[in-house]
Parts: sequence; C-alpha cells; structure tokens
Amino acid sequence: MKDQQWLNKIPLEWGNYLAGFTDGEGSFNVSLRKREDHLMKWQVVLTFNVSQKEAYILSQLKKYLGCGRIQQRKDGLHMYVCSNPLSIQERVIPFFRKFNFRSQTKKKNFAIFSQIAEKVFSKEHLTAQGLQEIVKLREELNVGKGRKRKYELCDFEKSQKENPQRLYAKPRKFRKEFSSDDIVRSHGQL
Repeated sequence: MKDQQWLNKIPLEWGNYLAGFTDGEGSFNVSLRKREDHLMKWQVVLTFNVSQKEAYILSQLKKYLGCGRIQQRKDGLHMYVCSNPLSIQERVIPFFRKFNFRSQTKKKNFAIFSQIAEKVFSKEHLTAQGLQEIVKLREELNVGKGRKRKYELCDFEKSQKENPQRLYAKPRKFRKEFSSDDIVRSHGQL
C-alpha cells in the first residue's frame, strides 16, 4: 500500500468529525458516460462529494484529504468534489476506512463504492464481464428517493446486444464490386 503517513497525521478529532459530517452530508457516486473513444464504449466515473452552505468544513475536508476541489453553485451551496481516480484510491478510500461511518446506509454505500473502485483500479471495467459487474453493483448504490441517473442498467444492457462477432470491428464502408473489364481499363491488360 502507498505511503500512509499523511493519514496518521490527521488529528483524531478532525478525522472523526469529518467522517461524521460526511455521514450526513456526503455521497459516493458512480456515473456512466457513453464514450465512443473508449474500448467498451462506456466510461466509469467515480465521485465523492459533500455539500454544505458553509465552505469552512469543506475546506477542512480538502485540507486533510489533500485532494479535491470546492465549487459554489448559483444558489450559494458549496460542494467539495473529488473525482480523480488516483485521489480516490490513495486518499478518499483510506481516509474512510480509518475514520468509519456510523450509519448503516453510509457504510453500505461506501462498501459498494469501494468494491466498484477496486474493479476500476484493477482495470476490470475494460472487459465486458467486469463492466457488467460494475453496472450491476452500481444499481445497489444510493438506493432510494432522489437518486437520479442519466443511464440505468437497462441502457447499458441495450448497448451490449450488438453482434458479438462485430464487437471490435469498424463499420463497413460501401465497397463497389468491380468486373474484370473495369480492372483491365484501369491497369491495362491482364
């Protein structure tokens, strides 16, 4: 495992406070984006965020995690956001493994998020089976009211029903059939 000295330097009162704050105001999300330039035509995006009207606590989260950014929405709400995969792997997940959640719901969502993240870090999302496992796990993440997703499991499954023999082939272009007379005209005699 990577150097964890930064984690040991976090005062326990701050680590526990930030974990408790995140327990109530934070979320772990996995988004799917359609991407033609990706091998599997889907990009998996891991995001950890915390929202609050006051930016101070979010600045402390950023300070102690050593990653992420703080944004402000038009309505004045501040958001701490981390979607960098390396930061999630080396900072966010280790932090919340050390400073645990109290609510069962957040524990469950963090466990699912961590499981999906491990699959992404080990490049399983670059295989059909691995990506399908990630999408199915994602269905269990943040279950309940208010969950909004652009792409659901059914969207992913529809996209996978292509001809498996043509999965990695490029689309065929129109090819004109030539007769031997056409070849003789263009290249001289046979």
